[in-house]
Amino acid sequence: MEESAFYHTTVLLNEAVDGLAIKPDGVYVDATFGGGGHSRLILEKLGPDGKLISFDQDADAWRNKPDDARLIPVTENFRYMRKFLRLHGNPQVDGILADLGVSSYQFDTAERGFSIRFDGPLDMRMDQRTEKTAAGILKTYSEGELHKLFEQYGEVRNAKQLAKHIVSSRDKMQLTTIDSLKAMIAPVMKGNPNRYLAQLFQALRIEVNDEMGALRDLLEQSVQCLKPEGRLSVITFHSLEDRLVKQFMKKGKWEETVDMFGRVTEPAQLKPLTPKPIEPTEEEQKNNPRSRSARLRIAEKLA
Repeated sequence: MEESAFYHTTVLLNEAVDGLAIKPDGVYVDATFGGGGHSRLILEKLGPDGKLISFDQDADAWRNKPDDARLIPVTENFRYMRKFLRLHGNPQVDGILADLGVSSYQFDTAERGFSIRFDGPLDMRMDQRTEKTAAGILKTYSEGELHKLFEQYGEVRNAKQLAKHIVSSRDKMQLTTIDSLKAMIAPVMKGNPNRYLAQLFQALRIEVNDEMGALRDLLEQSVQCLKPEGRLSVITFHSLEDRLVKQFMKKGKWEETVDMFGRVTEPAQLKPLTPKPIEPTEEEQKNNPRSRSARLRIAEKLA
């Protein structure tokens, strides 16, 4: 299978698609079109009556769209999946795949502001139509809000000190570019600078795009949108996401409903098929170092 090289190297390609157990005449969702690798492989496995509905809020992603009548592209965040599946006449589908990683193209395009390797604007928006940017967060959030953000989403080791430093410095220094941020925080960086910056950028990116909120919405809707025995296949790239997916896949809901005697009153709606997450092979990690943190979990909708 040929993949468009300018955009993205797809992670856990075969494992994630095989997890869907594709039926040739089925209807499937690729919640994160990205470089199109997973979508292309799903289309290869579908017959003429099959259908694939792919989501991506990043307009740049659709530069890579294959010319295939079975593909329905939706330029929106996957948190609106249920709405758009109904709109396209397929309220329930046979499988849903989500690859939660940032695409190589986004990382490698300096003006998008995702990468610590280039100077560029402090942007980090997946959807260029939205207003919240990394620069806006750094300029307007309170010290407490920044502390919580850096600690929870980036696991930055001195999150409190970093937040205090930014708030005390931001009125004296310009804060619009990646290089200006690096210069501002240089006095308080701890440990390996690249690791430190990667954790900070992860925290900002998650907040800019409300990635955890969107993931919760996707998981909740997946139970409503999957047919019985339909599959959910999710690739995560950090422990926050993986814990959320693992927790949800155990039952297909966040909390169990119990009666006055402590008995569970509602049956589980999902069954996890991967007791431990599937990780990239050594060969894949060698060929694509960005795949190292990827974890794949698969679950099946119970009847």
